[in-house]
Amino acid sequence: MSWESLTHEVGNVMAKHAPTFQQIKGHYGHDNWSLSTISEIYIVTSSLQHQRSQHILVARAMDKLELVEGKVDWKGRSAVKYKHGGMRTAVLILATFGFENMATLALAVNLVTYFNRVMHFELADAANQLTNYMGTSYILSILVAILADTFFARFKTLLTSGCFEFVGLALLTVQAHYPKLRPPVCNVFDPTVKCEKVGGGNAALLFFALYMLAAGAAGIKATLPSHGADQFDEKDPREARQMSSFFNLLLLAVCLGGSVSLTLIVWIQDNRGWDWGFGLSTIAIFLGVVIFFVGLPLYRIQPIRGTSAIVEIIQVYVAAIRNRNLSLPEDPADLYEINKDKEAALEEEFLPHRSIFRFLDKAAIQPSTTGQVDEQQPPNPWKLCRVTQVENAKIILGMVPIFGCTIIMTLCLAQLQTFSIQQGLTMDTSITKSFKIPPASLSIIPIVFLIIIIPVYDRIFVPIASKFTGIPFGITHLQRIGVGLILSCVSMAVAGIMEVKRKDVARDHNMLLARPVLQPLPISTFWLSFQYFIFGIADMFTYVGLLEFFYSEAPMGLKSISTCFLWSSMALGYFFSTILVKIVNGATKDVTRSGGWLAGNNINLNHLNLFYWLLSFMSLINFFVYVFVAKRYKYRPGSPILLSKQNKEIEE
Repeated sequence: MSWESLTHEVGNVMAKHAPTFQQIKGHYGHDNWSLSTISEIYIVTSSLQHQRSQHILVARAMDKLELVEGKVDWKGRSAVKYKHGGMRTAVLILATFGFENMATLALAVNLVTYFNRVMHFELADAANQLTNYMGTSYILSILVAILADTFFARFKTLLTSGCFEFVGLALLTVQAHYPKLRPPVCNVFDPTVKCEKVGGGNAALLFFALYMLAAGAAGIKATLPSHGADQFDEKDPREARQMSSFFNLLLLAVCLGGSVSLTLIVWIQDNRGWDWGFGLSTIAIFLGVVIFFVGLPLYRIQPIRGTSAIVEIIQVYVAAIRNRNLSLPEDPADLYEINKDKEAALEEEFLPHRSIFRFLDKAAIQPSTTGQVDEQQPPNPWKLCRVTQVENAKIILGMVPIFGCTIIMTLCLAQLQTFSIQQGLTMDTSITKSFKIPPASLSIIPIVFLIIIIPVYDRIFVPIASKFTGIPFGITHLQRIGVGLILSCVSMAVAGIMEVKRKDVARDHNMLLARPVLQPLPISTFWLSFQYFIFGIADMFTYVGLLEFFYSEAPMGLKSISTCFLWSSMALGYFFSTILVKIVNGATKDVTRSGGWLAGNNINLNHLNLFYWLLSFMSLINFFVYVFVAKRYKYRPGSPILLSKQNKEIEE
């Protein structure tokens, strides 16, 4: 049946059953129906005259019509709204991420101690083993995301990654429990004793378990945020708002899981034994995998594409370079695109041409001999690309400057995880007369703040802001990132002030040479909460904003990989932190008595406050660069931000 006859037939049935379809239209808010939707209407309406109850008619029509475009259920059938996806399934995903962070965050802060005291690595080697593990996890997330989008699908990758993480933690538990699988007990702090370092088969077991864990953590980082966002339709204003809440709650889940990890699991590792600590982490990841698996029949699943979107992006650049001497046509409609009316094109994504990064348009210049491409034989994708393919490459290229401006945020975060911890170790960590905060648990301070701040932001700030902006999630992703960047600048400035206060206390009490932990300064470690509090808010704005931004703006085939932009940004931030510390120490070696701002093991004798203020100044410059870049960013067609602006203009 042709489009015209199908539309005519549907129109007749709709006119005959006007009250029913009026209810349906009111429910969906549709004035224009796509071909697929009209086809669904025709299927439903063919049996309307045989029904008795008007309510049953509407219910059946709604059930048929509310198909989620581009999503399927776990059996490969089209996903149905109100049956698949939504916040109820997102809760299961949030719980999974919470348990995963409960299982692993303690390792990030306490694994150095395990390597040093149990496996007898020297302190520097122990620190390197930890950074190698974390760096591998971040890097592998990109590879896993590509495999998930191209071959395996996100939910399968998630289940497999969870199993990898479970096996890795289980092996660490076994090794920590049995003395034969680790070196003999030895006091590494006794200079007269030479401790045996782990080696041979035991070392192989340790690293096999550790990198199984890294591979599993990489898979969860790469796919879980994207799979959670897949449960919402960003074209639906209500679900777009829910998707924003999901990303806020994702950070809350990280904080809740992390708070248990940094307190209970760290305490168990230090006081009950490493086998008990690893064992509890193993149970946590097992519960996370089970919870995720329970929701399998309810998920909206993004089908695999069978091709790599990364390769398609590379093809655009190769084709543009090969066609660099060709002239662009005056009419962009002359650029190559597959026929939208063809049956084979129904599942393809189509994006309109935009007049930005015009040099990439050369990848879509059609052969001048015929002016068009033979439809029977697909062109060589390394010589000629679709307009949509070129537009996807433009989207990624446009996001690169935003990505670059967020690296310094993690560079600042690295200082709170290293130097601020060292500050805290010199201060009074007492909560009561009989209880002190374990050194590895000092990171709980920003997490507690985030647990309080996130619900306030999501339930109070966002609804108020959305009334003024017309944007379901309050402010745009780019505005949110900008707020976080300027707050990180303020956090580093405050950190410098707090360091001056701490050193003044040490100087006034003649304790500049005091030993950390054993001789705490008479100043509470909670003075550091000011810098943690401000950075906690910055964390909520920037990192959650980045997750939302990269997911919303990324092409369809790059949704999983889009979240890896954040992990890559964090990895580069940690890497550049190491470089910056070396540069600063080298540049200030001859101008300070201590041999550099950050030289030596005594934090009371160096110039950490100057380093914090340097970071604050760098962050301020970075913020202005970001504002310049963000103002010139062009949102992709169909972006939730553009849709929100269009709806607001219509309402006005």
